[in-house]
Amino acid sequence: MSEGSVQHQQPAVPVLEEQRLDEFLGAVPERGQWRYRPRRVGMVWRSKAFRAGAVITVLALCGLVILALVREQTGTEGFLVGLGLAVLPVPLLMSAFRWLDRVEPGPWRNLLFAFFWGACAAALVAIIANSFATRWIATATADPASADTLGATVIAPVVEESAKAAAVLLIFLFRRREFGGVVDGIVVAGFTATGFAFTENILYLGNAFGEDQQLGTTGLASVTAGTFFVRVVMSPFAHPLFTVLSGIGLGIAALGGARHPVRRILLPLLGLALAMGMHALWNGSSALGPYGFYAVYGAVMVPCFALVTWLAIWSRQRELRTLSTELPVYAAAGWLTPAEPPALASMRARGMARDMARHWHGRAGRDRGKAAARAVAEYESFATSLAMLRRRARHDGAGPEFAVREQELLHHLWQRRAVAAPALTYAAHATGRARPPAPPPFPRQFPYGNVTVHQPQPPHRHYGGYNPYLEDGAGHRAAPPS
Repeated sequence: MSEGSVQHQQPAVPVLEEQRLDEFLGAVPERGQWRYRPRRVGMVWRSKAFRAGAVITVLALCGLVILALVREQTGTEGFLVGLGLAVLPVPLLMSAFRWLDRVEPGPWRNLLFAFFWGACAAALVAIIANSFATRWIATATADPASADTLGATVIAPVVEESAKAAAVLLIFLFRRREFGGVVDGIVVAGFTATGFAFTENILYLGNAFGEDQQLGTTGLASVTAGTFFVRVVMSPFAHPLFTVLSGIGLGIAALGGARHPVRRILLPLLGLALAMGMHALWNGSSALGPYGFYAVYGAVMVPCFALVTWLAIWSRQRELRTLSTELPVYAAAGWLTPAEPPALASMRARGMARDMARHWHGRAGRDRGKAAARAVAEYESFATSLAMLRRRARHDGAGPEFAVREQELLHHLWQRRAVAAPALTYAAHATGRARPPAPPPFPRQFPYGNVTVHQPQPPHRHYGGYNPYLEDGAGHRAAPPS
């Protein structure tokens, strides 16, 4: 068999049940049909466009109503001041949660839905329910002061955390394949709570500005400055921290799979209860004395924030270890090079692979370099999804859709392998994630100059005209040919 024909021969598929290669390739859908679920037709409300339009319409209506309510309470000038100050922590929080989600990034549509659910729907429910409950308690007890305290420490935590957790639950139920563990729960919950805190901060800062106008106070002694310091500087993570507990509960339930139905119910409820309890403690800290707020902040909030941060980073490292555990079977079958699983399990190697692809292919043009880096990023994402898919299949059993999803992911990888495989292999050796290949018994000359190949290319792998194993006689890695 000629070398050219061998290069384009695709390897076998390491599926859980043996499968013929021609059956696998014939089962891959056309490009226009690439999706994990077949399209269901016959009912308008099952259309993806209809459902997306309905969600956007509902959130937009909630946004208009909440905008009118907040503006009514703060006034136009107070609303604008509150909006300008409340938006400051939003990019930082969103960037932090997105950074945490780098291993297997969730689609932006889920994160934007979560953010606007928190900013519009959850905030609207909270304002209406809290106001109604506080008025009812004040009327029933004839004590407005105690009604405000009871509403802040009991009613508000239950209503607000339930409203925010609803967004995480919806994504867990209807975007199950994009919600695979603790990290996904933390990220979705964080985006939801960031949106909720954004709207709430507009209200509090706008009211503080109106109070300053009435009192004539300005500068650092103003109510606006104090509110900004407490809500934006000291505790921008407060609402995300509460809701993240609900997200962790749903994330652990997602890891448990269908084999643990009791855990799938109890853990989310436990997470929601903890979120409500911590929220109630935070809101009631002012009733513990003049230093109650600082005591709760230092003794509860900061340690809990550190613990959740550690859990999030540990969970992300666990996802990376899953890649090094699940992907070698595909490397053994020839879909990946042996160095790719350890490279994909390292964030440093993944970033280096994107940079190297951009550098190598950028010699032919800046657009080509960007396209190469994007192909490597997509390759990394598909490989991560493949590892997570196989892990769930081993834990919960291979469902009827496992083979179809595996075929589609492998097809995506195969299309990008010419660009991504050399870059990831290079990154694995450069970062020490893979051992250097053993030298051959005799040197072999390559047509790109006087270089020595320390390891021949696998016969089935086509690298698009360059070899990541090229080294010069002194042991330095030679630049890939342009």
